[in-house]
Amino acid sequence: MSSPDPRAAGRAPSGKSTSVGKPVSSTPASGEGADDASAAVAGASGLMARIGRLWDRDASFTPAQAQALLSARLTDVAANRLAREWSAAYLAADARVRRALLTTLAQTAQSIDDADIGGGQRLFKRLNALPDGLRFLVALRTDMLKWRKQVPGLPAFDSTLQDLLSAWFDVGLLELRRLTWDSPASLLEKLIVYEAVHEIQSWDDLRHRVAGDRRCYAYFHPKMPDVPLIFVEVAFSPTMADNVQSLLDTQAPSGDLDRARWAIFYSISNTQAGLRGISFGNFLLKRVIDAMVEDLPKLKSFATLSPIPGFNDWLAKQDAPAIEKLLREKPEARPRGRLPDGERWVARLQKAARGSASEVVQRAAFKLAAHYLSSMKNGQPLDPVARFHLGNGARVERLNWAADRSAKGIAQSSAMMVNYLYALDDLDDNLARLNDGTPVVSRAIARLR
Repeated sequence: MSSPDPRAAGRAPSGKSTSVGKPVSSTPASGEGADDASAAVAGASGLMARIGRLWDRDASFTPAQAQALLSARLTDVAANRLAREWSAAYLAADARVRRALLTTLAQTAQSIDDADIGGGQRLFKRLNALPDGLRFLVALRTDMLKWRKQVPGLPAFDSTLQDLLSAWFDVGLLELRRLTWDSPASLLEKLIVYEAVHEIQSWDDLRHRVAGDRRCYAYFHPKMPDVPLIFVEVAFSPTMADNVQSLLDTQAPSGDLDRARWAIFYSISNTQAGLRGISFGNFLLKRVIDAMVEDLPKLKSFATLSPIPGFNDWLAKQDAPAIEKLLREKPEARPRGRLPDGERWVARLQKAARGSASEVVQRAAFKLAAHYLSSMKNGQPLDPVARFHLGNGARVERLNWAADRSAKGIAQSSAMMVNYLYALDDLDDNLARLNDGTPVVSRAIARLR
């Protein structure tokens, strides 16, 4: 591994950072600035002490206070002051106290016969109006999702907050920025920490992903300008890529952008657990595509090289008759005796992925994967990555054997990966068909099912 760049002080390739997510202050050592800073620290400590006394373990957050937070007018000065104190106390509290604070709110809300107030809409708007309120609400929803099934009343809160966050994080409000090796070290550090698809292994790996022959973009909200919400990593190729190790190879020669015809999205990572379930819509990748085409007008085609994270788990749950039905070439053929079930198929495919596989095994793997990627539950694709890309208007284009032989790739999908094609003129029609219950797939995938 190469030595870190001097600019990269504070970055951590392991993903363990001491500074990400924590405010960094710069306090003067002496003079008038130091006195002001000391006074500010003392004032903050005094405020937290008062709040601590108000919200300590022996004190209770009363239903009357909860009622004020939930139902007072948004212009009510006392209620807004209470909201500031409540949010500060919440941030300073441990998990047990946080859960108690949320429980009192949720129980009080259940007694209010008003959907706007009881659902928490007025409360969340009040909190959003506070300084750094949007950041607080994203963190608050992270906890709400954790305790959603354990605290009565939280599901209604979560539903209301999700709707509000969907409006407040509309993709049209977000800023798209390109990351390069010259980007601030704190931002590159976050890319290391939040990379959720293919872990960044070294400084060379990080430099490779933001090199001049690659593109890496991040989306930001204007009220959270230092927090990247989504990272999108792109490689360029003369053809549609079929192996992620080749894309991630730091020893590969730099690509010739003049010959690039395909843009390959190989990693898209959401960074905020509190925004789970918030759909940014198909404009998210459209904006990235528009930015790339403006930069590289010779680009003609856009696709992903994506993992299939739920495949092995799904396959392992299938019994032998279900597998036989999926793999039977002729519907009228008689079932064979002593058929392997899904768990045995997972073991077989993983072994084949590590070595060499016959065409028979590969075809069986592709048939099973094609069925899985086309399957729906509650109106949504089973696979979470398929859910994202098909929900953005892409189509399932091609399956790739032994495309990710990392330990994670073999564990998730027996090393198979899938290309989703983004044909810009077809995105809206594809999305309409998905909403009608029919995921769009290529002819090659359709023949496998």
